[in-house]
Amino acid sequence: QHIDTEKMRASLNRGRVVILAGFQGRDAEGNITTLGRGGSDTTAVALAAALEADECQIYTDVDGVYTTDPRVVEGARRLDKITFEEMLEMASLGSKVLQIRAVEFAGKYNVKLRVLHSMQEGPGTLITIDDEDVAMESPVVSGIAFNRDEAKVTIKGVPDIPGVASRILGPVSQANIEVDMIVQNVSDDRTTDFTFTVHRNDYQNTLDVCAKVCDELGAREYDGDEKIAKVSIVGVGMRSHAGVATRMFEALAAEGINIQIISTSEIKVSVIIAEKYLELAVRALHSVFELDREPVESSEV
Repeated sequence: QHIDTEKMRASLNRGRVVILAGFQGRDAEGNITTLGRGGSDTTAVALAAALEADECQIYTDVDGVYTTDPRVVEGARRLDKITFEEMLEMASLGSKVLQIRAVEFAGKYNVKLRVLHSMQEGPGTLITIDDEDVAMESPVVSGIAFNRDEAKVTIKGVPDIPGVASRILGPVSQANIEVDMIVQNVSDDRTTDFTFTVHRNDYQNTLDVCAKVCDELGAREYDGDEKIAKVSIVGVGMRSHAGVATRMFEALAAEGINIQIISTSEIKVSVIIAEKYLELAVRALHSVFELDREPVESSEV
């Protein structure tokens, strides 16, 4: 809401290095509180926005943003540049490089972010606004994110009537459980199977809620699976290229990996698969979309 920059500017104008406490703020009642895991990132971006800095540099334990987790794919490559939009998707889909709120803040105030290693020299990764030049030069897929902390719940034989989705998800929301992906399939007998995913930590609580909802709706049964994972491909280049999802599905099929749920947006495609196939899926997709190759400079095209 507000950052007083007067003292900071006075010290900077005198050539001093200004050190501030991060990771904290005030709540609605004025009490000092923390900003959550990664809150120092958000503090840094907020200060950069208030000071109208040219760039906000985040020093961390990695030397930039990678096409995927190097611990899973040996050929994972550091990206020189990525858009706020892509970084926001990757952060929300499982990438732990930056706090989601920090990326949102940077995008809102157009603060260029650069991720650098605390102990190594290097250019890092620049996170910047999605303008036409960046979009044209971007590969179709910029990165692959994944999340092991997923669980799936299905309520079967739900009456196919208006308002049934809210009658299922309302109690889930009231239990303070966040829902991620949702799929609903209508059968010939005018019933529907309603499937959704939640964080694995909320799995048992979700089943307890579903037991009550099942009785209230007269649904046939409910079940769940906590041995699943979400794999996502992300890239602003997907906006202008057809057939990206098909390539993803073909790559997974070639490895014998069954897709349980699909979710898409303009710049991402996410799938739910069995957890045991997670690393195989990430490696296959990284190879199919040639993310281990250095991008061709626009001057060479």
